[in-house]
Amino acid sequence: MSLAKLKILGKLALLSVLAIGVACNASNNRDSAVGDFPYEEWEIGDFQDAYAAGSLTVRAVVEAYLSRIEALDQSGPELNSVLQVNPDALTLADSLDRLLASGKAEGPLFGIPVLLKDNLDTHDAMATTAGSRALAGSKPTKDSFVAKKLRESGAVILGKANLSEWANFRGQLSSSGWSGIGGQTKNPYILDRNPCGSSSGSAVAVSANLCVLAIGTETNGSIVCPAHANGIVGIKPTVGLVSRSGVIPISYTQDTPGPMARTLKDAALALESLVGVDPEDAKTLASAGNYQRDYLQFLKADGLKGKRIGWFKGPSGRNFKVDQLMEEAVAFMERQGAGIIPIDQVEPSGTGTHSLQVMLYEYKEGLNAYFSSLGPDAPIKNLEELIAFNAGDSIELRHYNQFYLEEAQKKGGLEEAAYREALSAMLRMSREEGIDKVLKENQLQAIVAPTGSPAWKTDPINGDSFQLGSSSPAAHAGYPNISLPMGFVNGLPVGISIFGTAWSEPVLLEIAYGFEQGTNHRKAPEFR
Repeated sequence: MSLAKLKILGKLALLSVLAIGVACNASNNRDSAVGDFPYEEWEIGDFQDAYAAGSLTVRAVVEAYLSRIEALDQSGPELNSVLQVNPDALTLADSLDRLLASGKAEGPLFGIPVLLKDNLDTHDAMATTAGSRALAGSKPTKDSFVAKKLRESGAVILGKANLSEWANFRGQLSSSGWSGIGGQTKNPYILDRNPCGSSSGSAVAVSANLCVLAIGTETNGSIVCPAHANGIVGIKPTVGLVSRSGVIPISYTQDTPGPMARTLKDAALALESLVGVDPEDAKTLASAGNYQRDYLQFLKADGLKGKRIGWFKGPSGRNFKVDQLMEEAVAFMERQGAGIIPIDQVEPSGTGTHSLQVMLYEYKEGLNAYFSSLGPDAPIKNLEELIAFNAGDSIELRHYNQFYLEEAQKKGGLEEAAYREALSAMLRMSREEGIDKVLKENQLQAIVAPTGSPAWKTDPINGDSFQLGSSSPAAHAGYPNISLPMGFVNGLPVGISIFGTAWSEPVLLEIAYGFEQGTNHRKAPEFR
């Protein structure tokens, strides 16, 4: 755990009237926070009702979450999900309480504590680091579009969440949830298990009730996999539905931020607060006429009725326990009136090879542009400097290398034929020859598959141990994907993914809500 993180959390603990006494031992800290936390599993609507009734202040809520972060993230089970706590969190809470007292409380997320993955810029007292020691203390010159929208919605940005460093596109044999600044994030269900990534801290914090909402980012699997492994809901939107300006990038073609929450309703509320055209992100221009101001209208208890859904069988046969959960999920959907059609393949083999080349080219271009946006005081000026910093650092390369940074540095510019050919092939294969073709030929509205297998034991020597996954087709195409709880295997959550064509968030929400409301698989972790 970094010294800076300890100092920030320590200062905030002194401000909190609900702080756990320093005399408590780690176990008592954990038990007190778990047993006495007044907002366990509360949803956005619960807070809004209490604010409206005058029975709750934003300060009281923020203080309680800060104390819980100290008790569970810094001590107790030491989840390591929060890199930084916002030193202005209580000041922000007080300003919202003044609005509340004057009858001017507005915004769909008013008074809701939110954590941001630490690759989203905030122009405040917090740094934006991507978990890298190379960016320790780096202060962006302005808010990301996402941070700006959250502030406008009335949310309290509580802090920054740990992540797989550089969104897990740095080197080989990496362990998801590890960063040079924050160390290893733990799965809150069984602490020696991995949280998946790269939005590891965002998912763990939501699941452990360290915040109400969190924002993650995904290039391929980085929202849906940690949502699955930590028993929560994650929405990976269509690329362009939520702006990427002010987000430390990997791929201009595949990157997207998205909400992570304990319920689909909360995730939908967050999503509608984030959408909108942003002149600084050209991808969002296509969202005009495609985004919704009200996603709650699609949350229908009978949302499965009459739907034709493809069941992607590619992940089947790799884990019989996951197969059993998936079969039970499909049977439930059929009982609710959905037609299920087995699908053996969603996109042609080889699509991922083109995707990797696209990512490497766009990574170099995007990182260099991001470093330039930090101005003359940027701690790192370009990708070449980042590689040199890591090579000379005592911690950064302790567990895994920087192969992908080095491979990206070898690439030329986006005008090269190799890049243009890889991009064209990836989009054609994932869209016209992939998801869109499967949907059209089978008259489907969506495709379902298990998001992954139960969380593996964290292993800093051998890195991650994925058995199965289904994120790639939607990731390559830039299409939406929702993961939500499907059940448990030996105490570890497993998620189901629901994905479809561009801008199909409304129908995916209908299907997902029908499944969620009929199964209620979400269970709070016990930090075993």
